[in-house]
Amino acid sequence: MNRKNKKKNHVPFRLNLLFFVVFGLFSVLILRLGFVQIVYGDDYKREIERTEDVTVNNPVPRGKMYDRTGQIIVDNTPQNAITYTNNGASQEEMLEVAERLAKMIDKDTEKVTERDQKDYWIIKNPERAKEKVSEKESDALAEKYEGTELNNEVYQLQLDRITEGDLAELTPEDIEILAIYRDFSSGYALTPQIVKNKDVTDEEFAIVSENLQILPGVDTTTDWERAYTYNNTLKSVLGKVTSSDEGVPAEQLDYYLARDYSRNDRVGKSYIELQYEEVLHGQKAKVKNVTDKAGNVLETIPISEGQRGKDLVLSTDMELQLEVEKIIEEELRAAKTSPGTTLLDRAYVVLMDPHTGEILTMAGKRLVKNEQTGKTELQDDALGNITTTYNVGSAVKGATILTGYNEGVISPGTVITDRPLLIKNTPPKKSWKTFGPISDVNALKVSSNVYMFETAIRIGGGRYQPNQPLPLNTEEGFSTFRDSFAQFGLGVRTGIDLPNEQTGFKGASSLPGFMLDFSIGQYDTYSNMQLAQYVSTIANGGNRMEPHMVKEIREPVMEEDQLGPLVQEISPVVLNRIDAKPEWMKLVQEGFRRVMQERDGTAYSFFGSKAYKPAGKTGTAEAFYDGPLRSNYGKEPPEVMNLSLVSYAPAENPEVAMAVLVPWAYQGSVDHRANLKIGNRVMDAYFDLKANDKKASDTEDAENTEDDTEEE
Repeated sequence: MNRKNKKKNHVPFRLNLLFFVVFGLFSVLILRLGFVQIVYGDDYKREIERTEDVTVNNPVPRGKMYDRTGQIIVDNTPQNAITYTNNGASQEEMLEVAERLAKMIDKDTEKVTERDQKDYWIIKNPERAKEKVSEKESDALAEKYEGTELNNEVYQLQLDRITEGDLAELTPEDIEILAIYRDFSSGYALTPQIVKNKDVTDEEFAIVSENLQILPGVDTTTDWERAYTYNNTLKSVLGKVTSSDEGVPAEQLDYYLARDYSRNDRVGKSYIELQYEEVLHGQKAKVKNVTDKAGNVLETIPISEGQRGKDLVLSTDMELQLEVEKIIEEELRAAKTSPGTTLLDRAYVVLMDPHTGEILTMAGKRLVKNEQTGKTELQDDALGNITTTYNVGSAVKGATILTGYNEGVISPGTVITDRPLLIKNTPPKKSWKTFGPISDVNALKVSSNVYMFETAIRIGGGRYQPNQPLPLNTEEGFSTFRDSFAQFGLGVRTGIDLPNEQTGFKGASSLPGFMLDFSIGQYDTYSNMQLAQYVSTIANGGNRMEPHMVKEIREPVMEEDQLGPLVQEISPVVLNRIDAKPEWMKLVQEGFRRVMQERDGTAYSFFGSKAYKPAGKTGTAEAFYDGPLRSNYGKEPPEVMNLSLVSYAPAENPEVAMAVLVPWAYQGSVDHRANLKIGNRVMDAYFDLKANDKKASDTEDAENTEDDTEEE
C-alpha cells in the first residue's frame, strides 16, 4: 500500500517540472520576441518594405541630316512598334504572354534557329527530355561534374539527342510563339525590347493596345527608322545605323556601356552616322522604376523626357551632287563604248572649297554586274574617293616643281632641254612629245615628263649622261619627295571627318628609274580626296585645309523641316603651310592657268573658252590593273592607263577646287579623255547652278522690294 502511494507522488512532481520548463521556455520566447519588436522592429519593417529605384534610359530618334541649302537628306520615319519589358517575369509567365500575343500579331520566324527550337521543345516536354539521358549516364556525369556544370552537361546531352522527328512536332503556331518568346528573353531587365516594328498593321496595333491588361510587360509605342530623301545618293558616305536586333556592336560594348548606352540601343556603325554618333544619338528619356524586394515594379516615375539627337548640316549641295552623279554615269557609260575599256568600271569626283575645306560634292560611281539579272548596274561609290588609291600621273607635277624650287635644284625660269633620256639598260624615258628647251612654267603647261625627270635626278644628286648608268641617292631622294608631297596631302591622311581613310601605297623599290616615275605620279598611289586637298593647297596659295563633310551642328526643333539654333559651326582648319615662297606658288598657279587657258595647254581644248577662267593640271598614268577582275589574268596583271584632272576656278580668285579620277580607263592607245569630259561638265554645272541661284535670289529680292513699295 505504501509502495503504491509513493509511486503516485512521483507523477505530479514530474508533470509540474515539465510544466515549469515549458513555461520558462515560452517566457524566454515572449521576452525575446518583445525585445526584437521593441528594439529592432522598425529596422525589420523597413527591410520588409524596402524598395529599389532602377533608372531606365529609353532611346529617342536620331538627329537629322541636311544639305548646305537646308534640304533634308536623312530623316526619321515613325512606325508602329510592339515592345516587351521584362519586369522580373518567370519563364512560364513569359511563355504565357507570348502565346497570347502570338494570337494577335503575325511574327516573322526567320531568325528562329534550330537551337532555339530544341530549347523550346525541352520547355514543352520536360519529362521526355529527362528520358533522353539515362540514370546511369547521369550518375557517370555526376562523378566528373557538380552543380551548374553538371546541369549544363546533362542539358547538352538532351539537346544532342533531340531528333528531327521531335522538332517536327512543333507546329507553325509553336514556332511563332517561340519567335516572340525569343525576343522576350533576349531583352534586359526593365529595358524595353522591340518585338515587332516592321509592318505592324493598324489592326495589330489596335488589338494589342486594347489587350495590354492581359499582356503584362507588353506595350505599344512609336519607333523610328532612317529615311533617305535622295535614295542611294551619297548613302555610302552617310553611313548605316544598327538595327534593334543588332543593338550595340559586341566589339564596342564596353565603350558604349561606359557612356550610358543600353545593349540594345541602335548606334551608327559606319561613316557619318558613326563619326558623329554622340551628336546624333541624342539625350535619352529617363524613367525611374520603383521595385519591391521581389523585383516587381511598384511605380514608374518620369525623370526627363529626353531629346532627339542634334541635327547635322552637311557642306554638300545635294542639287549639285545629283548633277555630278548624273554626269559621271553618262560619261562612264559613254567611255565604255570605246575600244580597250574592258577593265574600266569606276570614276570619282570631289568638289571642295579651297579656303574652308568644305566638301561641296563627293561623288563616285561603279559599274557592277548583277549576278541575278546578268545586267551591268551603276552603284554609288562615293566612298571610293577616300578608300581607294591609284597612280594618278602628271596631275602631281605642280608638287614636283615646288619640291625642286625648295631643294634649290631648279629656280624660277630654269630652262631644261626636253629630249628622250637614254639610261643604260632602261627603255627611253621621254615626254609624250619632244619639246626641246622648255621653262618650268611651260613644262607644266604642256606636261613635260623630261623636265620632271631632270628635277628628280638633281634632287637625287645625280647627273644624266646618255647611255650610262644613272647613279642616284634614291633613299634620300624618295624621302625628300615624299616629305614634300605630304605637305600637300599626297600620301598621307587628309584629315576628313570620315573613318577608314586610306593613305595609299608607297613603292618599296629604290631603283633610280622608279624615283623618276615618282616625279610624274607613276609610282606611289593617291586617293581622289588627296588630289582635291593638293589642288586646293595650290589654289589658295599654300594652306593645306582639312576637308570636312559636316558644316554645322544644330539643336533639334519640333517644327518639321526646319533648322534649329546653331550649336557649333565647323571652323576651317589649316593643317600646315607649304614650305614655299609666295612667288614660287604664283609660278605654279600660272603654269596651271596656261594648261587650261592657253593654246597647247593639255586641257585648253576643253576649258579655253570658259568664262569662269579655270586653272588646273591633267594626268595620265601608266599602271597595272589591280581591280576585281585581277584573278582572271594570272601572275601578270595587264597594263592600263589611269586618267586624272585637278582644277580650280576662277584662276585669279578661286572659289571651287575639283579632282577627277578615272582608274583603269583604257588599254592601248585610244584615249576617250573621260577625265576632261567629266571635269568640263562638272565645272560648268557648278557655275551654272551658282548663276541660277543668283538669278533666283535677285528675282526674290525684286519681288520683296515691290511688295514693300506697295505697302508704303
